[in-house]
Amino acid sequence: MTKDLVLILDFGSQTTQLIARRIRESKVYCEIHPCNAPFEDIRAKNPRAIILSGGPSSVYEDGAPSLDKRIFELGVPVLGICYGMQLMAHLLGGKVERADKREFGLAKVTIDKPEGIFHRFAQRETIDVWMSHGDRIESMPTGFSTIGLSDNTPFCAVANPEKKMYGVQFHPEVVHSPRGTDVLASFLFEVAGLEPTWTPGSFTDEAIQIVRDTVKPDEHAICGLSGGVDSSVAAVLCHKALGDRLTCIFVDNGLLRQGEFEQVVNTFRETFHLNLVPVDARERFLSALKGVTDPEQKRKIIGKVFIDVFDEEAAKVQNAAHLVQGTLYPDVIESVSFKGPSAVIKSHHNVGGLPERMKLKLIEPLRELFKDEVRAAGEALGMPRDILYRQPFPGPGLAIRCLGEVTPERLEVLRAADHIVSEEIRGAGFYDKVWQSFCVLLPVRSVGVMGDARTYEETCAIRAVSSIDGMTADWAPLPYELLGRMSNRIINEVRGINRVVYDISSKPPATIEWE
Repeated sequence: MTKDLVLILDFGSQTTQLIARRIRESKVYCEIHPCNAPFEDIRAKNPRAIILSGGPSSVYEDGAPSLDKRIFELGVPVLGICYGMQLMAHLLGGKVERADKREFGLAKVTIDKPEGIFHRFAQRETIDVWMSHGDRIESMPTGFSTIGLSDNTPFCAVANPEKKMYGVQFHPEVVHSPRGTDVLASFLFEVAGLEPTWTPGSFTDEAIQIVRDTVKPDEHAICGLSGGVDSSVAAVLCHKALGDRLTCIFVDNGLLRQGEFEQVVNTFRETFHLNLVPVDARERFLSALKGVTDPEQKRKIIGKVFIDVFDEEAAKVQNAAHLVQGTLYPDVIESVSFKGPSAVIKSHHNVGGLPERMKLKLIEPLRELFKDEVRAAGEALGMPRDILYRQPFPGPGLAIRCLGEVTPERLEVLRAADHIVSEEIRGAGFYDKVWQSFCVLLPVRSVGVMGDARTYEETCAIRAVSSIDGMTADWAPLPYELLGRMSNRIINEVRGINRVVYDISSKPPATIEWE
């Protein structure tokens, strides 16, 4: 099945991923690529439409990110958002200058011409939008006209209908622009003439066929199974494609939660009838992590040992040629550093630190999907809800929730505290209401009093967030009574912790995991 592609060129905006989410929600397939991607690569992808994201730069600054002007000659519709609009105007002969009055936050835009991207709006209709810019367009290139304006920005929305080029100074992708989805939908359907046909269900059929075509009839594949949503869906999908030619390997790296090893083995052997090989590598991982405190170094070490174990296990599987991983699209986005606009937030266990000497070729059947789309794909595969709606668990496991040095003793303390949080969250009916809830063990000791004795023990942080896809997240306002019960149980039942705090930071500026 050939799917239409909307190509998003990223100029470093913090909301580029939201553009992709909104387009996917409209059942149109899209991909994010760096703004400096080679023109030949962009043309080869044969996009049906192109969106230029916002960004923190000014077009007239030295070293400001740009793009190949030939993109405007491809003959496909283009939508520029904020910086993307200013750059389009700048490259095509318009003029961009610093605004007399910056606009950050809510603003009102009046629809001057209900056409193109404003096809779903009324003449002179006023809409609330979210602005975030210090520059503005002073004059537009030939062929462009104003279709929307704000008090501070006469060229707030512009159009060149003949060439199907449009630009908006506001951000239609954020929730603070309530009619933003209508702007994007008008661009996708009325301007670009796309059809809303891409769904995670249609994705699974295509992905199964791709896996079948990738793995030759005499080859076998190995799947790294963790029991989480991502690797579970990847395993079931590849099992449908390959049957007995798939061997699933579950590595006990010593960084799992309480009782997790036994649960995963039982579930996938008995429920899904997968060929599952459990591997006890606890001592190997913990030895490699001894003395390491830097989070990036932890991730790279875990990734390296993980691949080493798989190399060895591959030698035991006849004709093993491929390694299946549950890499998701956010993993890909967060692990790619674009020159100039974007910076690496953290390397991901699936896409960072993979040694070149790895003997197996990677198969990542889910790397085009966001988390909620993975769950929908799993439903299309007939997988049960308790597997698909399990809260995400990071590939590096408890190593990045055990801040400082990772030792067997500190891991046991963390497991016990985390188990209490899980029990209480489930018991209070919040497990399905939050995106993630877990404990973090901090290498911070403080004085406490238990009975008549002085204690000097570590601190536990409880983290619970609400999110749709993990790209952004808000801290969850859990009831005081629930927080109190968790704190009381952890301090009373877990030796080694005498202080509990609750993390009330959102993403951004924080990340969900502490490391």
